[in-house]
Amino acid sequence: MKNMSGSRGYIRTIEDMERLYYGAGAGANAWAYSGTDLLKADSPLVSSTTGTYQAIFGRKVWSQLNQEFNAFSILPKKPWEKSGWRVVTDKPDSTKGGGLPENGTLPETTKPTFAEVSTKPKTVAHTFDLSETAMFLADKDDGLGDARAVMKMEMAKHHAEHINTMLLQDVNTVAGNDFESLDRCISSSFTESATDFVDLITDHNQYNITRNGAGEGSQQWYDANCDAGAAGAARALSLNVIDGMFRTIWEKGGQPKVILTGYDTLEKVQQLLQPQQRFTEMKRVVPGVNGVKGVPGMEAGFVVATYNGVPLIPSKDVTADSGELSRMYFMDSDYMYFCTAKPTLYHESGIETGDPFGINRLGQMGMFHTMGDLWQLFYRAHGKVRDIAA
Repeated sequence: MKNMSGSRGYIRTIEDMERLYYGAGAGANAWAYSGTDLLKADSPLVSSTTGTYQAIFGRKVWSQLNQEFNAFSILPKKPWEKSGWRVVTDKPDSTKGGGLPENGTLPETTKPTFAEVSTKPKTVAHTFDLSETAMFLADKDDGLGDARAVMKMEMAKHHAEHINTMLLQDVNTVAGNDFESLDRCISSSFTESATDFVDLITDHNQYNITRNGAGEGSQQWYDANCDAGAAGAARALSLNVIDGMFRTIWEKGGQPKVILTGYDTLEKVQQLLQPQQRFTEMKRVVPGVNGVKGVPGMEAGFVVATYNGVPLIPSKDVTADSGELSRMYFMDSDYMYFCTAKPTLYHESGIETGDPFGINRLGQMGMFHTMGDLWQLFYRAHGKVRDIAA
């Protein structure tokens, strides 16, 4: 046994103890102690050690995207019961008729001018598919869980959002197989020609209407009310501009029910209204089949600012010209709605529903589709403010 009696006073560290205990020895078997010969060589298992740790992501999928579709939501939805409508495009001749002298002859007859508008429903569809193996493994280990349900939910949002972007295409984008856009429905041939420089004979036609108004000096029956900058130049938004659009629409027989715009323009309007709190009443609204309805006291829908009692609804997809704020659409939903031939339907076929032969592979396919189009029944009941400086 090592005599430790002389260790008092100079053992300060583990190395001192090891040196005292083992010593350097003497003779042929002596060995030199370096002070580190018996220290441990660490090799810990840490979280980064290969094969020892795997993060579990769980089955909740957190979307990082803004997929709102407010424009599509706020439009009333009405059934497609016919494929056209008649309009009165001009009043009877005001120079005929009126007061008669005693025993005078009857005035010449007159009549209003009529026109027919026709269109056909359009179909928008989005599909997705999954393999049998992917669906099986999704429910094992750290998979998505019910992969079909996840894909169905995400594709439903994508379908509605895509319709939203169609409805908010620029006036220059011909609808073609897509749904008509609000910017084309709420446009004016003689105003747009000075701002967008569109070819009105081909680009501005809508439904079966030839809106060939290039060079027109007056508003036609198929022209909405448009407040645009001179030659397309951006100008500052003001309350006078907004009030002027309300007045114009009222004078033409419309009654705005909702104002649709972008988040940037909404912010600007709120800044303009800040000194006049009486105009910035907040209203809770719920989009439904009949458009936007106020529902005071109900915990549903979303809260929006109002102007003249009309809700201001924002959407991320509203058209904005380069370097400018988003346009504003003043809409009378009594005369503009989404005419629905078939509401949004979901179809599925494949191995999980017992029909792999339907898609000719061992997997599952899903599809969302909507059939209809945007109808504009009274152009002058709506208005647009564009060319808004940032």
